[in-house]
Amino acid sequence: MSDILRVLSLGAGVQSTAVLLMAHEGEFEHPPDCAIFADTQWEPPEVYTLLDWLDENISIPIHRVTAGSLRDAELNAEMRARKASGKRYISMPFRTLNKDNQPSLVRRQCTREFKIDPIQREIRRLLGYKKRQRIPENSAEMWIGISADEVMRMKPSRVKWITHIFPLLFEKRMTRRECKVWLEKHGYAIPQKSACVCCPYRNNTEWREIKEDPALWKDATEFDREMRNHGGPQGALYVHQDCVPLDEVDLRDAEGRGQLNLFINECEGMCGV
Repeated sequence: MSDILRVLSLGAGVQSTAVLLMAHEGEFEHPPDCAIFADTQWEPPEVYTLLDWLDENISIPIHRVTAGSLRDAELNAEMRARKASGKRYISMPFRTLNKDNQPSLVRRQCTREFKIDPIQREIRRLLGYKKRQRIPENSAEMWIGISADEVMRMKPSRVKWITHIFPLLFEKRMTRRECKVWLEKHGYAIPQKSACVCCPYRNNTEWREIKEDPALWKDATEFDREMRNHGGPQGALYVHQDCVPLDEVDLRDAEGRGQLNLFINECEGMCGV
């Protein structure tokens, strides 16, 4: 290991998986020392199958960390009481109707609580520092698999001891499609876009994919129904951007309306890659 700890933030989507496998194939002069996957305990089964395969077949160690179940946290009665009282609460980016009866976005904290913070805690542990111990600046590099077609998702680190690195942007200059081409050329399967089962940033194409799996669709629609009246002062909550119950959305037609894929625009670069 070098003086600087190099860590890949592994989302188990196309881009970060491609970066991991490129490193495994020796395509980086200074590859990451390890990868870290932050598990919300609510990913589709294919994501866990991919992680198991990577564990068994690549040379770079993968650390799995978790802050618990995001699904359980959202449905927890104590957490709902904190939301109703206006206190700090772990929240997904639900949709709700504003005073003008127009869809609006609820403030999101799930990425920080369930992705960023667990990864940073693991990096701190790997560096050998305890909680609240001061870490020297630039002690670690966090590699993030944002591709050349997603520049808008690139953000600097919020802590001085971690530097964000974007190998697909500045070293490889590869788009998501080019990552797929690389994976196919090297005989690897194409991962699905990773996201929590009921992530409100899913577009209708992704919801149709969820609907193809009866167990996942049942999970998603039941969760959506449960959350309807858990918004407290924010009002009724929906996982679909149209503020319609998920099992009532016309998924066949919505993509033709030319709606923007909010998953790409809103994600902080820690999910879905």
